[in-house]
Parts: sequence; C-alpha cells; structure tokens
Amino acid sequence: MIVLLIANFMNLIDVTIVNVALPSMRAGLGASDSQIEWVVAAFVLAFALGLLPFGRLGDIVGRTQMFLWGAVAFTAASALCGFSGSIEMLIAARVLQGLAGAMMAPQVLAIATVTFPPEERGQAFSLFGLSAGLAAVCGPILGGVLIDAQLFGLDWEPIFLVNVPIGLIAIVAGWLVIPRVPGHREIRNDYVGIGLFGTGIVAIVYGIVEGEPLGWPLWIWALIGAGLVLIGMFYLWQRHRAQRNEPQLLNYSLLRNRDYMFGAFVVTIYASGIPGMFLVISLLLQSGFGFTPLESGLTNTPFSVGVLLASFIAARFGSHYLRARVAVAGAMLAGGILWLHFIIDNAGATIDSWSFLPPLLIAGVGLGTGFSSLFQLVLRNVPPRDAGAGSGALQAFQQVGGAVGVAVVGQLFFTQLASNFAAGAAPNAAFADAAALALWYQVASFVVVLLLAFRFRPSKPQEHGGPAPVVVEA
Repeated sequence: MIVLLIANFMNLIDVTIVNVALPSMRAGLGASDSQIEWVVAAFVLAFALGLLPFGRLGDIVGRTQMFLWGAVAFTAASALCGFSGSIEMLIAARVLQGLAGAMMAPQVLAIATVTFPPEERGQAFSLFGLSAGLAAVCGPILGGVLIDAQLFGLDWEPIFLVNVPIGLIAIVAGWLVIPRVPGHREIRNDYVGIGLFGTGIVAIVYGIVEGEPLGWPLWIWALIGAGLVLIGMFYLWQRHRAQRNEPQLLNYSLLRNRDYMFGAFVVTIYASGIPGMFLVISLLLQSGFGFTPLESGLTNTPFSVGVLLASFIAARFGSHYLRARVAVAGAMLAGGILWLHFIIDNAGATIDSWSFLPPLLIAGVGLGTGFSSLFQLVLRNVPPRDAGAGSGALQAFQQVGGAVGVAVVGQLFFTQLASNFAAGAAPNAAFADAAALALWYQVASFVVVLLLAFRFRPSKPQEHGGPAPVVVEA
C-alpha cells in the first residue's frame, strides 16, 4: 500500500507543483505565451489521452508490469524535464511525463482492488483520497521552497528532479512487494479508436492554443474543424466495433447513454475551470507583483486546504443529495472566484496575499464537494457491466476539460496582457487587468454547472442510501 501511495503521490503532486514554477520557466527559458501554456496543457492532455488505452493495456499485459513500466517512464521523464535546456525540450518531456502518469494511474486502484480483501478495501481507498489531498496541499508549497532554495545553483529544475529518488524507491519497492497478477492476453486494444480520439483532441487543443499567436490563419480553423470531424469518426468507429462485438476504447453503450454523455459534458466543463486559473494566478503574483515562488505557493494553499477539508466532509454524505451538492459546489466555486476577480480588479500598486485566503478557501471547498458528487451522479445510471469503463472514461473527460480550459483561459489572459502592454500599462496593472478578464471564464463555467446540476434525472434510491460512493482521483 505504501508503494502504491508513493507512486500516486508523485504523479498527483506534479500537477500542482508546476504552477508556481511557470514564471521562472518563462524567464529562464525565454518561453512565449503559448509555450508556457503548453507546459501545463501538454502534461494534462497526454495524461487524458493515455488513461483509457493504458488502462486496457494493463488488463492485457498485467497491471503490476504496466505500473512498473509507468514508474520507470515517469522517473526518466522527470529527469528529462529537469535537464531540459530549451522550452521545446521541456514540453516534449512533459508529454512523456503525462503518458507515463497515464500508465501508472489506472493500475494503482486496480491493483488495490484485486490485492486487498473487501473488509480492507474501504480503508485503502480512503488513503488514496488522503494522498490526493496532501499532494494538492504540498505541491504549491514544495514547489516554492525548491525554487527559492536555488539548490546547486538551479532554479525551477528541482521541482522535477525531486521525483527521481522518489521514483527509484517506488520502482525497487514495487518490484519486490507488489503481487504479480497475470494479464489477459486474449483481450485486444482498439488502436484505431485511440488514433482517432487522440488526433482529434490534439488538433482541437493545438488550434486553440496556437491560434492567437499565429493570427488565426485559415489553416488553424481547418485544423480545429478536422479535429471535430475525427471525433465524429471516432463515434462511428465505436459503433462499428460494437456491431461486430469487438472491444471499443469507449464502450458504445456509454456513447448511446444520454444521461452518461450529459454527465460527461458537465464533468468536462467542471474540470476546465481550475488548471487555467492557477496558471493565471501564478503569473499575476510573480510577474505582475513581484512575489517569490514560495510566497505565490503559500497564497494558493488555501484552495488546496479547502479541497482536502471538503473531501472529509463529502465522505460523510455518502450518496445522499448528489444534485444539491453539485449545485452547491458550482455556487461556491462561482462565488469564490467572482470574489477573487473583484480583489484582483481593484488591486493597486500592491496586492495583499491575505485577501486571497477567503475566496480561495471557499472555491477549494466547492471543488472538493463537487467532484465526488458529480462522478457518483453521472455513474449511478450506468449499468454495472459498464461501471469500470464509465469511471475511466469520466477521468479522461476530466483531463480533456482541463487541457481545453488551459487553452481558452490562456488565450484570454495573454491576448489581454499583450494589449495592455501595447497601451503602455505598468506590469502590475497589465497583469491584474488580464487576470481579472480571464477569471470570467471560471465564473461562467461554474455558473453553467450550477444551472445544469438539476438537469440530471430525478433522484433514484441510490441518492438516499445506495451503494458506496465511487472513489475519484480529482
């Protein structure tokens, strides 16, 4: 269990630790606006696209073997990130890191499920939730400490290199103690489906991120259109595979399930709001107002604390009042971020980090309240035979939403920032105005979640005492 938790923690902390390092990377590597977006989006997108195929591949070759391969690849990719001498090399290494994380993540819960007996499984899953919460809290602080320490004369590089010794411990210990469960060689992966879905999503996200820097040429719009066509072809291919009774990347029965697809749409919107927000806040505080990375990380910490607190509170509700909890989560997130918008919009020459504490804490509690409730709400009408595939696909939709959110928020922020500098604005005023504009995307996203929460089908018995809640790694 300790080995699985170490690997899980290493994977999850990498999502949050990078945010506080973005301004240092931007300055140290001379990155453009779109390139700094790709440092975040490349990892999230690669992780999203790898979850389903690597989850199935783990079933084929053996979950422990796939987990160990993922740990080796993640450790190597982290070293490659730390030794990157250019922004292009760093982005490529982040793609590899995201794919390696997707190799590990599906196996972690699967190994725990088949290794621990039913009476121990609940406690095991609760420890995964705790490690996810701790990773969210520790990431911004640890990132700030490592950058400010300037270890061996390095700047942002240690946030990646710290994974190397941890990864080596996980690899050796995993090889020695994790039971070997044989794979099912007769299972086949849907490689055409992987290609269609992956190429389509990458084309759409690439078009959104690179459109503004390139002046939105015709070929960018054609690329986005081609991505949408490929997603349509993916749907048709999954239907074709289902008619021939062949394995599908995303079960066609789920694609035909209107409740599930509506829920997946809400999950995508919900997940799109947060990654881009912290990209904006980190750049605002450090580049606009001169915060150190550690000060920036500490300023962001109340959000992570709110997520951790909410995870404990949400566990006590089980499967009760799911629609109401999602609506409350949307309201808290929209309200907290709107409050933050007005703080930033009214900032002068300086900004008080303590003023960020209440709105970020409220928003963090909202996020922690909503994720598990939303996943349970979406999956409650999914037939038992599709429960595993449905849960894995929702996590993929969650990550795709994060990548799209980074792309859209980045476009709003960097376009407005360039306009402000062109008009001769001071750095603090330019960054504050651009950040305040970009935060409207988060407010709008979570208002939509609030409005859609009660569009789910009315409560069924599960909402008032049904099966145990689904464990979700947010």
